[in-house]
Amino acid sequence: MNMQKIRNIAIIAHVDHGKTTLVDKMLLAGKLFRDDKAELDQFLDSNDLERERGITILAKNVSINYKDTKINIIDTPGHADFGGEVERVLNMADGVLLLVDAFEGPMPQTRFVLQKAIALGLKPIVVINKVDKPNCRPDEVQEQVFDLMYSLDATEEQLDFPTIYGSAKQGWMSTDWKKPTDTIFPILDAIIEHIPAPEVLEGTPQLQITSLDYSNYVGRIAVGRVHRGELREGQDVSLCKRDGKIVKSRIKEINVFEGLGRTKVPSVKSGDICAVIGIENFEIGDTLADLENPEPLKPIDIDEPTMSMLFTINNSPFFGKEGKYITSRHIFERLTKELDKNLALRVLPSDSADAWIVYGRGLLHLSVLIETMRREGYELQVGQPQVLIKEIDGVKCEPVEQLTVNLPEEYASKIIDMVTKRKGEMVLMESKNDRVHLEFTIPSRGIIGLSNNALTASAGEAIIAHRFLEYQPWKGDIEKRQNGSIIAMETGNAFAYALDKLQDRGRFFINPQTDIYAGQIVGEHSKEGDLVVNVTKSKKLTNVRASGSDDKAHLAPPVVFSLEQCLEYIKEDEYVELTPTSMRLRKIVLDENERKRLSKK
Repeated sequence: MNMQKIRNIAIIAHVDHGKTTLVDKMLLAGKLFRDDKAELDQFLDSNDLERERGITILAKNVSINYKDTKINIIDTPGHADFGGEVERVLNMADGVLLLVDAFEGPMPQTRFVLQKAIALGLKPIVVINKVDKPNCRPDEVQEQVFDLMYSLDATEEQLDFPTIYGSAKQGWMSTDWKKPTDTIFPILDAIIEHIPAPEVLEGTPQLQITSLDYSNYVGRIAVGRVHRGELREGQDVSLCKRDGKIVKSRIKEINVFEGLGRTKVPSVKSGDICAVIGIENFEIGDTLADLENPEPLKPIDIDEPTMSMLFTINNSPFFGKEGKYITSRHIFERLTKELDKNLALRVLPSDSADAWIVYGRGLLHLSVLIETMRREGYELQVGQPQVLIKEIDGVKCEPVEQLTVNLPEEYASKIIDMVTKRKGEMVLMESKNDRVHLEFTIPSRGIIGLSNNALTASAGEAIIAHRFLEYQPWKGDIEKRQNGSIIAMETGNAFAYALDKLQDRGRFFINPQTDIYAGQIVGEHSKEGDLVVNVTKSKKLTNVRASGSDDKAHLAPPVVFSLEQCLEYIKEDEYVELTPTSMRLRKIVLDENERKRLSKK
């Protein structure tokens, strides 16, 4: 196969703009599924969490053959919290497909990935998707994309991008949105025409490991793009580490991506993306180079973590009832394994042997890790998320994010008030039809717990997105949740009778008949300060049958939190207890008298 007949392309899009659907249709066009299997849905978002949240978390590779050209498609995560994934993946591509919704236009997270792609000098093709939606505005959106690229310092050549319009869901693409076609081929033709073929660089081999795969049979597999020269099966190579060490290694097998899987090949030349089996103890960013005179490529820079959280073993009265892995050894091994493939994560020991401080890019990044561990059968507890404070030139600095909110006009004042109370500053306000687009800079601390309140205040209409901007001097204290917690006094079963009598004291998080333990948080107090109550109290039976003494209990439905909402909700002296089947909030110190004694110190 001629090396010039390859195109390496990464797909960039905001959450929910139709990227995964488009890739499915491109795979269909490449005749990768038998006709009777044509309805394969969301092939790339194959992980349960990705499907549920509708976001891409892990970068993946597939390839299709079209007009004798092999197109390697690299799916990139759209969320800034997974920036560690994005930066590595773009190093494998020669061009990017920027997918934008014809109604919403470019969103802040698209900007984050696009900025990285433009800085690397990749050639963009713009795809304006969902032109079949009512009130879409493809021409305006195309201008917005141009303005965005211009503001990101794109070169003349990058600004001269082709635009394809269409609807991935309906399976068509066209160069003019007013003239629908019945195929997706225009997008594949544009890729072959506009994306440059990878340069063939002769010389000693070089391959930078940009992602990894794992197999139960052969262990970790290095994935990357051959930068220069040729790699062969059975070849002896040098593994150049980030710290300058060079280790000798041997390639056992080489696979290239074909369709949805991989095919074994004897050798791979520069420009193609391949998986190398047999290399041991590699890290992402390392270079495979010539045995005699190794020349390492520049290691990949990865954005630093901005948030930390305490992970500890589950030591509540209910530990070990629901999970399979509950000891500190299990949890530590699982976190260490995660470090292999999750670049933006750091794990440091804490004062206790049973707890670790885990650093990540943001709340979503950490909560996806916690949710994955829960589903694998782990039990653990996590503390309140903390932002990382740095000292820069003797000044205490904290991470600041760019926050964009899109919502109906009547709710704008509530949101502006909410953000400014959290030390946010408004930088932009634009009206479009009956909706308002707001932009703020806000400390990362202020974002914790914001989306929950903003959705409540805007009747669920607000579209919120944020991305890390930079470190800025400390902005001062931010007011936290004012209301106290309602805490269970005794271990037992919650009774409807008790909950009914306590309803005017606050809102509850539990249903009647739920097993609870002393020290568990069962609700939110309507005032400041914690309230300890007995929810296991049943009604005393008497032989009096007067009318009115037997009223039924009328309970308001309990508040059900998602994992992110739990993490945003807890205070410093509280934990979230996570098991495969339940999530509970609790006080770190379960005994009431002990808590009182500690608060007096």
